Amino acid sequence: MPPGGWFSRHKPESDLPEGLWSKCERCERIVFVRDLERNLKVCPHCDYHHRLTAWERIEMLTEPGSFSEWDADLRSSDPLGFPEYPEKLEKDRQKTGLTDAAVSGCGSIGAHRVSMGLTDFRFRAGAMNSVVGERLTRAVERAVDERLPVLLVSGTGGGASMYEGILSLMQMPKTSVALARHHDLGLLFISLLTDPTMAGVYASWASLGDLTLAEPGATIGFTGSRVSKQAQAHVGRRPANYQTAEFQQDRGMVDRVVPRKDLKATLEKLLDWTA
Repeated sequence: MPPGGWFSRHKPESDLPEGLWSKCERCERIVFVRDLERNLKVCPHCDYHHRLTAWERIEMLTEPGSFSEWDADLRSSDPLGFPEYPEKLEKDRQKTGLTDAAVSGCGSIGAHRVSMGLTDFRFRAGAMNSVVGERLTRAVERAVDERLPVLLVSGTGGGASMYEGILSLMQMPKTSVALARHHDLGLLFISLLTDPTMAGVYASWASLGDLTLAEPGATIGFTGSRVSKQAQAHVGRRPANYQTAEFQQDRGMVDRVVPRKDLKATLEKLLDWTA
């Protein structure tokens, strides 16, 4: 759906300007874009949490002007010579303004300096390739050196990137080992699961938080919906809210589902309590 939603495709000529309205992906009601942005991209009608970009989330969670980006110069080298992979990367760079699917750096949440890493679904569906894994690992390693808490925000529908094969899969143990060293020092790691958090990302760093938070309605699980539907015939009937943040919370995999408007305050409290 284009940014203008239904009206942008059906309004009369010389009527409302482009981008003034949007259509909710869940309830399909028309929303004034400015109101949606003021509400942190949460639908005022059905409470659907639309996806945020990495930089939108950084702006939402950190104190103004406090975030300093790390390792922005890292680039994928196309190690397997995968057909058209460099072109796909360049297309996503042009589309998103990002150099890869993760942004890392240090920012302040309340009074606390926090090492942060965030994946962005717009770039190759947020898939974890060598650059993503390296940026997240370095963010954790810097947190070890400076004795900082870590906040990692997942938003990937692709898990480990197939375009870099085993090198992508290697990022799962690499990020996990870095977090184990961080944990051994008694430092805090908060994992924030957003829509979607799937596959190799969920099977590695995203599920290792000392505290695990999730946004309402986020899709969380190892396999996608098509695979899980195929498996349904073998395992029997599945719950209606299967692979949602709420389902994961009920089964103890998520500590708390937190509405977006409460996330920053919740993180500040958690950091205060564990400082």
